[in-house]
Amino acid sequence: MKGQERLPHTRLVNLGFAAAFIILVLAYVTCIILLDTTGSSILGLSLLFILCMLILGGAWSWSLRQQLTSFMGKVETLVDNATLGREPNYNYEETLLSSIEHKLMRYIEIARVNGQNLETEKNKIKELISDISHQTKTPLSNIMIYSQLLEENLVHDEHALPLVLQVKKQSEKLDWLIQSLVKLSRLETGMISLHMVSSPVIRAVSEAVSQIFIQAESSCITISISCEAHITAHHDSKWTTEVLFNLLENAVKYTGAGGSIHITAEANEMFVRLDIADTGRGISQEELPQIFKRFYRGNNVRDIDGVGIGLFLAREIITAQGGHMKAASVPGQGTVFSIFLPLC
Repeated sequence: MKGQERLPHTRLVNLGFAAAFIILVLAYVTCIILLDTTGSSILGLSLLFILCMLILGGAWSWSLRQQLTSFMGKVETLVDNATLGREPNYNYEETLLSSIEHKLMRYIEIARVNGQNLETEKNKIKELISDISHQTKTPLSNIMIYSQLLEENLVHDEHALPLVLQVKKQSEKLDWLIQSLVKLSRLETGMISLHMVSSPVIRAVSEAVSQIFIQAESSCITISISCEAHITAHHDSKWTTEVLFNLLENAVKYTGAGGSIHITAEANEMFVRLDIADTGRGISQEELPQIFKRFYRGNNVRDIDGVGIGLFLAREIITAQGGHMKAASVPGQGTVFSIFLPLC
């Protein structure tokens, strides 16, 4: 017999209890109306009726609990089978469980197809990134080399030298932009894997400062560090160095001669906090929520070269490590970028 031609067992049980309830009520009412009973007889009959109703109600309640437990067990088995890709063990029936199974299988199939599509797109992006990196590396390197050669040969030409310097400068800017976009794309598509280990943050801080020190010194900007050697965070030291370098480079770029940059580190119960504070031109309160967006640049820094991707890349790297970033600033007094790295 097919499922649609018979009533499910649980429905028959519930109908049986409902029928028993109606019969008891009718029997009690009939006895009260037709039988010549005294007050004591009515009391005894009522007590018997109440007792029977309590027994019936308890049995029905127990049956419902058993039905619910059985149903949830079947649902759990159904979900396990569906997530593991197993075929259902029984034919489709006009029941709630079969409907849930059918919808769940459809959902999992759609999710599987979407996953395959995402993987295909991811592979295409990987190929595109590799092509961009490969195709632009050689031409840009040649342009930069030729610019350097022209600069050396035209050192005394007052008219041509500025043009050559501009070509060299823009070539370096384009090279940096392409490299940043490649890093960002690789990070977003999972091509770059982070190696998270618990290590002292002073290593990343020292490495980043060493990379920016000459540039800061040439601009008469002092850099100071307050970071104890035992402060340890769970992070990728290489990529944390990349973030700190980006922040320090911005700090040097937007801080005037004679300014200062101070780096502090402190550990709390959940995070290690790194603050990079400068005495630069600052950021307005209206622009603070926008600075971590891709290609965003503030109105007061239009006169300084930049593409507006450094902060976006920095935040993406920190977020991928399970941390977060924030910024606070007072225009004309400086900016503080805070990095929060997990302890473990």
